[in-house]
Amino acid sequence: MLLRNAPLRLVPIAMVVTSLGVPSTSLAQVAPAHEEAPPPPADPAPPVTPEVGTSPASSSAPPVAKAPPATQVERAPEKPTFELTPTGYVEAFYAYNGNRPSNGITNARGFDNRHNTFSLSNAVLGANWAAGPIGGRVLLQIGSTPSTYYLGEPALAGSGAANASNAELWKYLQEAFVAYKAPVGRGLLFQLGLIASPIGYEAFAVKDNWNWSRSNLFFGFPYYHTGLRATYAWTDEVSTTVSVFNGWNSVVDNNEEKSVQANVTYKVPDTILLQALYFGGTERPTGSPEGPYWRHHVDAVGQVDATKWLSIAAQADYGWEPNRIGTARWAAGALYARFKPVDRVFVALRGDRFHEHLATGTTGSRVSSALFYGGVEWVSSATATLDVRPHEKISIRLEYRHDVAEVPLYFGRNVSGDGSAAAPFVPNARTQDTALLGATAWF
Repeated sequence: MLLRNAPLRLVPIAMVVTSLGVPSTSLAQVAPAHEEAPPPPADPAPPVTPEVGTSPASSSAPPVAKAPPATQVERAPEKPTFELTPTGYVEAFYAYNGNRPSNGITNARGFDNRHNTFSLSNAVLGANWAAGPIGGRVLLQIGSTPSTYYLGEPALAGSGAANASNAELWKYLQEAFVAYKAPVGRGLLFQLGLIASPIGYEAFAVKDNWNWSRSNLFFGFPYYHTGLRATYAWTDEVSTTVSVFNGWNSVVDNNEEKSVQANVTYKVPDTILLQALYFGGTERPTGSPEGPYWRHHVDAVGQVDATKWLSIAAQADYGWEPNRIGTARWAAGALYARFKPVDRVFVALRGDRFHEHLATGTTGSRVSSALFYGGVEWVSSATATLDVRPHEKISIRLEYRHDVAEVPLYFGRNVSGDGSAAAPFVPNARTQDTALLGATAWF
């Protein structure tokens, strides 16, 4: 189980990135091969010195040619090996919402968001490559999930000589970056482009998560960033990453400021994972009533593989944004547990809760815009998932989930509105219960 920027990452030698959103610590670099130098020949016989006043050609004893000095025979340096690793996966499911909403929407869930229908949530195809110290990744995607990923992408107008930028332009890309490992110490890895967010415990692909649905934390916090990040592995277990990004969920920036991110990760495979992260920057669009004020977000995740049949994990987040109206705050947490009762069968449990406090002016007449759940103060959920893996490259999951919110956030039975901008659907239920049967396969 890896971090979100994780299913496919650069790793030593093979340029394949896995887990927990933690970037790879090395790329392969093939050193030039050299042959052994042949042993030096025996000392040649000394040349005969001609008598004074004569030339070698006129000497009575012909001179002996001096043997050439011993040399080291070298082969030209080999070119770095080029490695290409195709990758991809498909996710499809059927879900039923006990509220039976007339609009067919399971609200505030993002990815398993349709009632009583078979859905193709995501189909992803791409590749990782490496050639010595350079490499990269491209992942293309199509389905309902990509549209959710890009809900927060800024919509920016174009001109007669410049294209517009919006979610429709970018949603078919999940990740796309170039990488270079500089020869500094153990190797300093740079990645430039569209990158999965390192915030949180869960990942893009269902196969890399314990549950099928994503938690309220994953749905609320950013999915991707565009910019430059650098990762250095101090030891085999400890690494540090620092980044400069456009912002939260923005391929193209919506203001003139840049965001920064830094995290420290400690990982022992199949034993323990710990990560502490800070993300900060101006995230409101230019001209917003809140103003260009700095947003702070702190994230911590951990996983312990206690035994061969039990693993536990946790995520905790806290953030705040002082602005012209007041100070907005949010706090969220999630607990995870996964059991392995028999071979190829897993049972996963998850509980989460998300709180948001909106900034309010001194008179109460001005309230900052909601960042996460439309101004609902808190949301929470409990999830149980049965995961059966008849083959190492396929997962079949049966899941039950219960959602509850402070005020009506979900849909039930007869829903008012038609979904248009003039008459949006009106939430009318504080809870919803869903059952899902899904399958995902990958290579």
